[in-house]
Amino acid sequence: MTDERYWPLARYEDMYRRSIEDPEGFWSQQAERLDWFERWHTVLDWQPPFARWFVGGRLNASYQCLDRHMNTETKNKVAIYWEGEPGDTRTLSYADLYREVNRCAAVLTNLGVKKGDVVALYLPMIPELPIFMLACARIGAPHTVVFSGFSASALADRMNELGVKLLVTADGGYRRGKVVPLKNVADEAISLVTSLEHQVVVKRTGIEVEMTDGRDVWLHEAMPVGVVSVDPEPVEATHPLYILFTSGTTGKPKGIVHGTGGYLVYSESSFRWVFNTDDNSVYWCTADIGWVTGHTYNVYAPLMAGVTQVMYEGAPDYPDLERWWQIVERYGVTHLYTSPTAVRMFMAHGEEPVRRHDLSSLELLGSVGEPINPEAWRWYYETIGGSRCPIVDTWWQTETGAIMLSGTPGIEAAPLKPGSAGLPLPGADLAVVNAEGEEVPAGERGLLVIRRPWPGMLAGIHDDPERYTSTYWARFPGLYYAGDYARRDDDGYFWLLGRADEVLKVAGHRLGSLELESAAVTHPAVAEAAAVARPDDIKGEVVVLFAVLVDAYDPSDDLVSDVKSHMRETMGPIGVPEDIFFVRSLPKTRSGKIMRRVIAAVASDREVGDLTTLEDEGTVDEAKRAYRALREAVDA
Repeated sequence: MTDERYWPLARYEDMYRRSIEDPEGFWSQQAERLDWFERWHTVLDWQPPFARWFVGGRLNASYQCLDRHMNTETKNKVAIYWEGEPGDTRTLSYADLYREVNRCAAVLTNLGVKKGDVVALYLPMIPELPIFMLACARIGAPHTVVFSGFSASALADRMNELGVKLLVTADGGYRRGKVVPLKNVADEAISLVTSLEHQVVVKRTGIEVEMTDGRDVWLHEAMPVGVVSVDPEPVEATHPLYILFTSGTTGKPKGIVHGTGGYLVYSESSFRWVFNTDDNSVYWCTADIGWVTGHTYNVYAPLMAGVTQVMYEGAPDYPDLERWWQIVERYGVTHLYTSPTAVRMFMAHGEEPVRRHDLSSLELLGSVGEPINPEAWRWYYETIGGSRCPIVDTWWQTETGAIMLSGTPGIEAAPLKPGSAGLPLPGADLAVVNAEGEEVPAGERGLLVIRRPWPGMLAGIHDDPERYTSTYWARFPGLYYAGDYARRDDDGYFWLLGRADEVLKVAGHRLGSLELESAAVTHPAVAEAAAVARPDDIKGEVVVLFAVLVDAYDPSDDLVSDVKSHMRETMGPIGVPEDIFFVRSLPKTRSGKIMRRVIAAVASDREVGDLTTLEDEGTVDEAKRAYRALREAVDA
């Protein structure tokens, strides 16, 4: 998949060199693309490990996404094609979005929300979610979006930590044909929160809910009548735009704080460099807005760019495996940005559901959330993209704010390398180091670090500067520790090898779960896999593999033996799983990430713990049944 015609990458290399040699001059130039009420006097105030970007500047995120389009042709352009899971639709132009954001900003101010107050949003994937995000930004109120799959206790914990006074929720949302009663969950959470004063409720499903007088208001009743204009608040560039909690496998979730100026500059730049959209593009990022991908690449970056985008409420395979491809065909999607997990899920069911639809509108494909294995990459490229669409395989984190590693069609075309996250974006100074923090040679595995501040970086962890320092900067002083294994090849491309905390220690050897899973899916029968460890008295740990089969294959003892033999050839004897379990689907979050923690608990016969973010609890039950059946067979 490499193409020598593109070498050397002269324009990319020149831009990247300038960004490293003169970072302040480079980022000052990028910042000029935004509209500022007051210009900054200092590009970067770097007091390691804390960075303040564009100090002295004042701007507004809502203005960047809406107001500056109102005097251009973009005003009448479609901003969002929205489709609900039941099939209902809405189309909002940029002018429509501008009007609704102003009206919702008035609702917030009428209920006493002021600059600096944190507003919690607990909503399904409906237009009111980005509308309220922008309404909050308009009045200078940081928002915290809480994923609508979270439990009452998780919602309450986040509101309590931030002292939230107002929550926006809905009566319910749709998921796999069922109504999720969000208002009931929100009410339970509110009973645990002492600071909350008001709850705004969006009528989405029409189910009956209880409304508490003096606290709860229906959005449609609170909306002002007629044309409403709320002036955008000129906030400091360092003013918090949002706080988004990361839900780690252990410990207290971290409230990641992102400022306004640096985050917007980096988001706008990365979107332009990576996706290369134009006036005719129809862009679809399939991520739920409850995650950072949805914040940056469903809301702020595409709206700043004036792009038409698609927003879908439901599950990717509801009511069947053709739903996404119907949406691509219906709206003429040109840019599709999704997760490797979704690609592998579709891959497991073959090409037929895809082939029934015209996907010729697609021009670019994107991957986000975790590394994509080469087999899934090729299937995505050939089956979805018709072997004509470049794939941008992006690496970034909640903490980085936006993409750090990717191909850059918006700067210069580059050879495609299946499975690689590509090259660093301009200004992203990344390296692969050993345990002592020394950069390792090309081809050698190590730990991924970032060597200098960048505008999209987190401003800190809410109310916990010590945790911010110890989590990201203490392991390698002066370097941001990303927590991922990686290697860099001779061409400078980065290859992500999985989380450093997802390493299996087998007979003294350290094996990455991603390496094992990538080896498994090169077997023609295996569509998706999750490799975890189970304690062993002799080896310390042994590899256990849970695998989803391609539709054309059926589980059998012979197939287990064949997959083991394949992994022996691919990984060597140390990579052969002790047990292989065939399941119909793997436990995943609703954002599409495999919950290896849960699978490891099943394989070790432990309690699985919190399942708040799980998409389908039936997948855990299936894994348990497979595990017990094998154990009973061994005992017999």
